[in-house]
Amino acid sequence: MSPKDLKAALRKERLALRDEMPLEVRIEASLSMADHAGDIIALDPGHVVSGFWPIRSEADIRPLMVRLKDRGARLCLPVILDKKTIVFRELADGIAVVETGFGTTGPGPEAPELDPDIMLVPLSAFDSVGHRIGYGAGYYDRAIERLRRKGHLPRLIGIAFDCQEVASVPAEPHDVALDAVLTESGFRHFRQD
Repeated sequence: MSPKDLKAALRKERLALRDEMPLEVRIEASLSMADHAGDIIALDPGHVVSGFWPIRSEADIRPLMVRLKDRGARLCLPVILDKKTIVFRELADGIAVVETGFGTTGPGPEAPELDPDIMLVPLSAFDSVGHRIGYGAGYYDRAIERLRRKGHLPRLIGIAFDCQEVASVPAEPHDVALDAVLTESGFRHFRQD
């Protein structure tokens, strides 16, 4: 099986497990994530943190985002511009939040675009060394590459439920490893060589 086919199979399997989680369990797990990481994610006042509003059965990290904002973070959300590009627009008081395509929600075009210092990254599956499987469209991989070409190196924190961990993710050259992952069980750093 090719790495692409294996990733597709793992994505389907892990998203199905996530979808099977009862809503109440997902809510409690999401609140646990805020408790685990709200005070320990290293950031300085003014650091830009990209989060996301949940779609489908994703973890709801809005409580975590509030905690980070209370610690001085500037928040932004990803916005899909086209079939290949996402940008990150500031989420601030007085800026309208609108539907931004493909079921996502984010700030409208009047919001300034920001380069995140910390990215809370949704995913389908992850392994114990920080490899991740996204949703298959490559938006985050391309956005991270674009930021790196500008000399900006955001810390990448995967957001998932425990049921989304797999034994091994087949890493390909274009894949970007996570610095850490946050699940309902806690906040885990990965050693990057």
